[in-house]
Order: sequence, then C-alpha cells, then structure tokens
Amino acid sequence: MKGTHYLPLVDWAKKYNKDTLTSDLLAAAVVTIMLIPQSLAYALLAGLPAEVGLYASILPLLVYAVFGSSRTLSVGPVAVVSLMTAAALNEVAQQGTADYLTAAIVLAFLSGLFLLLLGFLKLGFLANFLSHSVVSGFITASGLIIALSQLKHIFGIDAHGDTLTEISASFFSAWGSFNIYTLIVGGLVVAFLFWARTGVVSLLTKTGITEKSAQLAAKAAPVLGIIATIIATYFFHLDSKGVALVGNIPTGLPQLSFPYLSFELVKTLALPAILISIIGYVESISVGKTLAAKRRQKVDVNQELIGLGSANIASAVSGAFPVTGGFSRSVVNFDAGAETQAAGIFAAIGIALAALFLTPVLYYLPNATLAATIIVAVLSLVDFSIFKKTWRYAKSDFYAVLVTVVVTLLFGVEAGVSCGVITSIMLYLYHTSKPHIAEVGLVEGTEHFRNIQHYHVLTDPRILSLRVDESLFFANAGYLEDNIYDRIFHNDAIAHVILMCSAVNEIDLSALEVLEAVNERLTEQGITLHLSEVKGPVMNILEKSGFLEHLSGRVFLSQFEAFMKIKGVSEASL
Repeated sequence: MKGTHYLPLVDWAKKYNKDTLTSDLLAAAVVTIMLIPQSLAYALLAGLPAEVGLYASILPLLVYAVFGSSRTLSVGPVAVVSLMTAAALNEVAQQGTADYLTAAIVLAFLSGLFLLLLGFLKLGFLANFLSHSVVSGFITASGLIIALSQLKHIFGIDAHGDTLTEISASFFSAWGSFNIYTLIVGGLVVAFLFWARTGVVSLLTKTGITEKSAQLAAKAAPVLGIIATIIATYFFHLDSKGVALVGNIPTGLPQLSFPYLSFELVKTLALPAILISIIGYVESISVGKTLAAKRRQKVDVNQELIGLGSANIASAVSGAFPVTGGFSRSVVNFDAGAETQAAGIFAAIGIALAALFLTPVLYYLPNATLAATIIVAVLSLVDFSIFKKTWRYAKSDFYAVLVTVVVTLLFGVEAGVSCGVITSIMLYLYHTSKPHIAEVGLVEGTEHFRNIQHYHVLTDPRILSLRVDESLFFANAGYLEDNIYDRIFHNDAIAHVILMCSAVNEIDLSALEVLEAVNERLTEQGITLHLSEVKGPVMNILEKSGFLEHLSGRVFLSQFEAFMKIKGVSEASL
C-alpha cells in the first residue's frame, strides 16, 4: 500500500503549478458565490440557524480536500440530506432549541463514523446495490416534499409537516393568514431565478460573452436575488410589514469542539444517520464518478467513504449538520475549471471570510428569498421521466420506483429511503434468483451458438443446449433446476442436456448440490448431462468436490465440440 493511499492530496499537490492555481482560484470564486446562499438556505431547510450552514461549508471542505479522491467534488450542505436531517431532528427536539442543534451535531458525527467504518472495511461496493432508478424516485419525491415545505416561507404562514399529506393539510388550514408582502418577495425571487436559468444566458451571449461564461454567471443569480431583497427590505421596511427576516447572524468562525454524545441520543439517531450516510454517499459518488470520467480520472469508492466520513466529523466538530458532495455545486466547480481540491480549500476560505465580514448585511435577508432559492434548486432534481423510462425498460423497476415515491410522499423521507434500500435489495435478489437461461443452437457455417428465439440456428431434437448467463449460487440454482425439468418434461425426445457455462464465474455449495441432484435425476430418466466451456476456477471446484466423478456425461472445451460429438454419437446409434 502506498503511503499516500489515504492522503490523495499528496498526489495532486506534487504536480501543482501556477496554471493550476489560476484555474482553481477562478473556480473557487464562482463556487463561493454559489455556496453562500445555498449554505444559508439549506440550514433553513434543516431547521437550523443560518450561520450553521456557513459553518458546514468551511472545515468540511478543507478536510475533504485532504482525504477525498475526487479532484472536483464540492462538499457541503445539500437539499435532500438537509431535509432528512430536519425529519430526524424533529423526532428528538423542537426547532430553535439548543437540543435541536446538539442533535444535528451528533447526527453529523454518527454519519461520519458510519462512513469511516465502511471506508476502512472497504465496503464502498455496497453502493452498487442501491438501484439508480430507485434513488432517482426517492430524490424526485424528496424534491417535491422540499419544495412544498418551503411554500410556508413564500406565503409567510405557519405550516409544518414531513409528508405530503401533513404539509398540504397544514398549509391549507393556515392559508387565510398569508402575508401579501412576503408572497410578493418570494414570488418575484422564484420567477427571477427560473428566468435566470435561460434568460441570463441568452442576454449575456448577445453581448458577446461565451455561452460557458454566461452559464456560470447564471449560477450567481441567487446572489443577485439576495442583494435585491436585502436592499428592498432595508429601504421599504418590509420587516415592519410582517416579512420574516434571517435576523442576527453571529459574526465569526465556528467554535471547534467535540460533540456531546448521550446514549439515548445516539440510540435514537443511529438509524437516521445510517440512512443519511447511504443517500449522501450514493449522490456524492455518482457525481464524482461522472465528473472524473470526463477527464479520465478515477474516483476510489472506498477512499470517498473516508473523505466524506472525515468531512462529516469535521462538520460535527464545527457545530454543524451532515454534509455530502452536492451535484449542482460540483458541476459548477467542474465547469468553472477546477483542477484539484485546492479549489475547495479556496472556497472554504471564501466562506470563512463571508462568516467574518458579511453576516451583518444578511440581517435584512427575507426567509422567503432563501425559500425561493431552495424551491428552484430542488425542482431541478424532480425527474418524472423516470416513470416512463422504467415502464418502457422493465416493469419491475417501474413498480420499485413507484413504491419508493409513494412511500416517501405519504410517510416521509426516512420511510422512503428505507423502502428504497429494501426495494433495491429485493430487485437485486429478484433478478439474480431468475438468471437468464437461453436454449441455444448452432449458427450455420460457424462455430457460434445463439438463442434459438432470436436467430435461425441448427438444433437436434435429442440435444437440449442451455446457456446459463449467471454465476450459480443458492438463490438461483433452484430456478435452473426447474427450468431444466420443465423443458425435458415437454420433450420426450431429449437424450442429452448440455449446460453451456461460459458466463458462470462461480458455483457455490448449494448450487453444486443442486447440480448433483439434477445429474442423478436425469440419469434415472436415461438422459446424460454434459458441461461445456467451464472456466478454470469453476473446474477446480468441480474437481475438488468429486462432482465430475459422478457426472453422467463429459466436460467439453467448447459448445461446438460438445454439440458435434454428441450429435455424431446420437446419429451413429440410430
């Protein structure tokens, strides 16, 4: 193991130069402008004071820069994790209390510990078992819940709830008390941010600015919304008209301290911390891999667990809440030209400067502005096309997505992510328990064998050639057994069964016992069992087990050899 294995920073720092510094500084400036409103907004979404969002965007970025394997991933508060944080904390404390903030810190610490544990045990591959379609369904449902939950700030009403039904009922019961000035502020900011996505780009490109630069400039639109509404609030005294403001934000950097861990709190928050870690890691590793592939770089799935785990521990020490790699933020960082995680370090410095010098200005920032920022950001996560895609591709995936979305909307994000994890595992077990088994025949004029349902091939009524397209283990061996029996039951002419094992990489003990039973039963019926194209490791297992000694037929090097020799023997015996 290399000495820099757990310190990816050492690898890119060795090659750091002036050009890289320039690129990273530019990217950091863009990301910092984007991070300030996002950090404040996601703290609001999590039910925490605004400054906590800034704290979650300083030390975690610095720590991830040291331990993270992605060169361009930007770590900090994200919408879905913030919503899950609020859902978990509402079960243990009341928003606005010291206990609520303490619970958030403990939640970040537990999430960090869990991720670190997975990283050191090299269990990053577990993320592969969470279906992408199920995750998309969960994020879509979560985006809808987040957007609906922020309408209370847009309308200036007192509403609450963690599910679609709770939020809707609470919202409509308080509908009559909405504040017109708050609605005007929130509505204008939402409209401006939606327009800015395309309007700013179109406007700037007409002035001669490149489309890429215009798109980056459009990402700063929330900052313009913040500045405009702060000025409007100050000059028109909107606070006196009932518009809720962020208010006093303490100036300064976070006070670093180790979180207080009580047994009851740890026991209550352990499961939510695990769920938050899973969703945060999947979101982070997805965007990390996507961006790395564009530059032919590599993201180490296990090192990412360590990087994200360390970042969450750093967030807890900073007095903040769980963080992960953000999709939009990371894409902006990448598009702005970030070359290394030094861009994250510079962005952290920028956020620290904002915490030191800009917080007094944020006093007049309306909560409706931050809510508008959240709504516009999360609606980009909503992807209803996932239903059409999964329906056309695989009905099982469609129903899995549908169940995840419905459970998330009706029972909350914790139930939704739990359902998503369980559904993903069930989908995996369902697919692997029913491996693809094709009856194959010889393509005339070649030595290739293909599925008889898709190709015009040569077959022999006395020979059943089956290609097993999966390794055999306890969950699917019975399916193979039933498949063989069902085929020979409907065809009395079959005298030989050839299992083409080119895709079988492993056979466990349970599957081996099933093969022994199949061999014995076929022999009793006068049918010979043969194997072809058996891989070396599988052959070693079959030899050591003694299975080959009792095999009624032979093991052939190729399916072509097996088919031709058995066909010749059968014809000669007629």
